[in-house]
Amino acid sequence: MAPTREQLREHLANAYKAANAVGISKEDIKPVLQRLYQAFDENWEPIEADNYRVLIDTYFELKEKEDDEQRDQKPRKRRHLAEEEDKASSRTGSSSEFSLGHSRHNGNHRSTRHLVSGDGSVHPERASASAVSCSNHKNNFTKPKNKVSTDDATVSAGPTSIRRPGPVGAARIQRPKPESNAARITCEDKKPLRYISDITKSTEKVAISLVDEVGNGSLPKFNYIPHNIIYENAHLNISLSRIADEDCCLDCSGDCLSSSLPCACAHETGGEFVYTPEGLLKEEFLSKLMALVREPEKQNYVYCQDCPIERSKNEDMPESCKGHVVRQFIKECWRKCGCDMQCGNRVVQRGISCKLQVFWTSQGKGWGVRTLEVLEKGSFVCEYVGEILTNTELYNRNMKSNGNDRHTYPVTLDADWGSEQILRDEDALCLDGTLHGNVARFINHRCFDGNLVDIPVQVETPDRHYYHLAFFTTRKVNAFEELTWDYTIDFDDEDHPIKAFQCTCGSEYCRSKKRKGKKVVNLG
Repeated sequence: MAPTREQLREHLANAYKAANAVGISKEDIKPVLQRLYQAFDENWEPIEADNYRVLIDTYFELKEKEDDEQRDQKPRKRRHLAEEEDKASSRTGSSSEFSLGHSRHNGNHRSTRHLVSGDGSVHPERASASAVSCSNHKNNFTKPKNKVSTDDATVSAGPTSIRRPGPVGAARIQRPKPESNAARITCEDKKPLRYISDITKSTEKVAISLVDEVGNGSLPKFNYIPHNIIYENAHLNISLSRIADEDCCLDCSGDCLSSSLPCACAHETGGEFVYTPEGLLKEEFLSKLMALVREPEKQNYVYCQDCPIERSKNEDMPESCKGHVVRQFIKECWRKCGCDMQCGNRVVQRGISCKLQVFWTSQGKGWGVRTLEVLEKGSFVCEYVGEILTNTELYNRNMKSNGNDRHTYPVTLDADWGSEQILRDEDALCLDGTLHGNVARFINHRCFDGNLVDIPVQVETPDRHYYHLAFFTTRKVNAFEELTWDYTIDFDDEDHPIKAFQCTCGSEYCRSKKRKGKKVVNLG
């Protein structure tokens, strides 16, 4: 069924935004979009797949072909001019060497692209021939017979000379994949930009691209991992024997949310599941959570008898615990449960499913993360993934590092630290995505009103020394809007081992305003 006029406007707007993100104007991408729309029988799915990969690649293939043809025409023009000048010089006695000396290329010149490998090295690659035959993509379209007009563009169901692709997912219009999926693409009259189609090394269910349309950012140096890994001394006991039968749903099958009565896995959240059948957080649960987050005076704190944070600062004479916020956990179904992986209570453990992109911000914040699609309120975005360190290991690492070299802000898994009188160092765990991490390492801070909230989620073990830190949207987030969360930084804590940076979040509730003028540290 053909899209409605409203749906068509939304499709077009998203396509133009995707093109603009890699430096292509609306006017340049429009004719390519028209051609693909006809070729795919008015089906937007293959055009939108993989962050509009087919659309962007087709544009650059056509651009290269057009540039090649223009270069092929230049030698003929030069020869014609030379002949005319030779005739003139024979009459005046002057030489034609001056005019010929301006020719920099011969007729065998071919355009090249420059590829950037993961280590940042640059090497040339021959431009490949396009699968689309088109001498000038701006003027080679048949006039549509039955057209649908919008304020943005005109797309047609009329005939086209493009080779028609196969079924969805089997499109023939493809661009050869460069080494390491990294490419530096240069176009005439445009700044060089850096684009990587997938920074995850194919470890996630969806590709996550990186783009720097400004051309000022250096490629981040880190190893992408989809799951947390232990650095060295962290104690992590994940075993089925620790999960009591009464704490899991052995007798469930299929989807636990479809049952008339919630199973044992809903006990953590008052006997009710917090997810809707669509995989969103329920409005009531999210509202209560945000009320506590945005009204700190209503939050409950627990205090360690021997706080690991204070102990790492001064082991001989540690100060009193400053307190740890009591957090609301979500308990998802265990691996020991009888339900399948498509169960509605297994949202976080199924991984990232939305389209995300790392981009170089223009507000001096370094790298950031934005969504390429609309995210409804309560949507799961990703979890914070990194190395699992003890609090002491993290403290020592921060003491040795240069603040200017950091690209991420680590998190402390302290949601249950106050439940024990004395917490061993190997049980006081933290996550650091600086050297090894996932896309969450690029999410920027925003004081108080970020569009993401972090929630502790139990997946493998009832041991609350370790849990997953999952990010959910606090409101509806539009396509190409930056994603942010509140790091809960105390900008007045001068003794904290992780030094506070000068905040540039732009929130009217910014807690760092009184610290303006201090040293800036870009976290990316």
